[in-house]
Amino acid sequence: MSYKNPQLEEFENFIKYRKVAVIGLGVSNIPLLDYLYQKNALVTVFDDKTIDEIPKEIIDKITNYGFSFYFGKDSLNNLKDFNLIFRSPSCLPTRIELDQEAKRGAIVTTEIELLMKMCPAKIIGVTGSDGKTTTTSLINAILQNAGYKTYLGGNIGTPLFTKLNEILPEDIVVLELSSFQLMGMDVSPHIAVVTNITPNHLNIHKDYEEYIDSKKNIFKYQNEDDYLILNYDNEITNSFAKEAVSQVIFFSSLKKLDNGYIVDNKVVKQCNDKIRKHIISQNDIILRGDHNLQNIATALAATSTLVDEEDAIQTIKTFKPVPHRIEFVREINGVKWYNDSASSSPTRTISGLKAFEEDIVLIAGGYDKNLDYEILAEEILKKVKVLILMGQTSGKIFDAVKNQMEIENKNLNIYMADSLEHAVKIAKNQAKPGQVVLFSPASASFDMFKNFADRGDKFKNIVTI
Repeated sequence: MSYKNPQLEEFENFIKYRKVAVIGLGVSNIPLLDYLYQKNALVTVFDDKTIDEIPKEIIDKITNYGFSFYFGKDSLNNLKDFNLIFRSPSCLPTRIELDQEAKRGAIVTTEIELLMKMCPAKIIGVTGSDGKTTTTSLINAILQNAGYKTYLGGNIGTPLFTKLNEILPEDIVVLELSSFQLMGMDVSPHIAVVTNITPNHLNIHKDYEEYIDSKKNIFKYQNEDDYLILNYDNEITNSFAKEAVSQVIFFSSLKKLDNGYIVDNKVVKQCNDKIRKHIISQNDIILRGDHNLQNIATALAATSTLVDEEDAIQTIKTFKPVPHRIEFVREINGVKWYNDSASSSPTRTISGLKAFEEDIVLIAGGYDKNLDYEILAEEILKKVKVLILMGQTSGKIFDAVKNQMEIENKNLNIYMADSLEHAVKIAKNQAKPGQVVLFSPASASFDMFKNFADRGDKFKNIVTI
């Protein structure tokens, strides 16, 4: 007898002929249009882009389905009298239009929140400022190789809400969750992972406190049978343990814990009542950098109740870098080129710089998220021989580095580029054999590119021409 999800059946009966709003035509909401049409919902689509900025195939889909729509920056002025509202992650629940509809009785949710509420399988959720994608992908690979059927979603993979009718109780769902997805959520996964918390997305969140509070929702609704994996070294994530009712497992690269997982002299170890067991070392793996050893420790902690350790080790040994994360592109005249386009904050770029022993030619800069670049400037002066800057944040990074140069009485060759092509050309002229060219922007991509993947793909194309 095939499995039927009772919560999903109840929801599908509820939405039939109900007024449903879909806000934002991003990746997670597009599959919803097909689903809602099939379930006979009365759909209205909203997006702050103009109709000319939206791909024609999506407009054709909306009109073929007979959906109503409002486009443009004032489109949400028409958000009135809906039963259910699917917001895109970037449309925060604090928007006054959403708040007003919620007070009228509308259910305001997201594709990912409803997935978590109705999913019959165990869910592992991963959040944090850095390391989310690699950790989530590694967890998924460990589980798959151990024989589980998994579904990878959230910020990566495919939107999973429309796959709910396929997911069985014995499967496992692995989700990468952003602050935007977690904000307003009142459900938490069985296993929650917080890699670290540092300032990020402050151009969208009201303040740093709002950003931190949104991250807490990943464990806030857990119970005593659930697990919370936390970074012991990060002051904020460490403090989350005091608020948790679930079972906490720490990982650390700075302290030799009595229990948990540690990175000690480039070796990942499991700690159990002060007994430390060697699991895997830097020499055994493909991934580069201390930050990836931390990601491995995190993934081992997250899968420790589900997978035999030896099986996990075999997966980790062969796991390759996720695209756009210290991704080797090619070697030209003795210079190795790496694409680290996913590094969209100073702390991520710092991790990238620390992954190399070689001298570095760094290409950085991009869209401004109102972040501080002082800590990055310190690391640049330690590791970088040539700095090439581009994009909105080029001036902020330049000022931070120049100030640090004065403090340390050091000099560094800095070049300004007006495009990625220009930056690569400068790097080709300046890099010497034995050095590394690292494209690690420490900034978001939206000043020049669709997203970090588009930015990374363009970098790789330019370098390989």
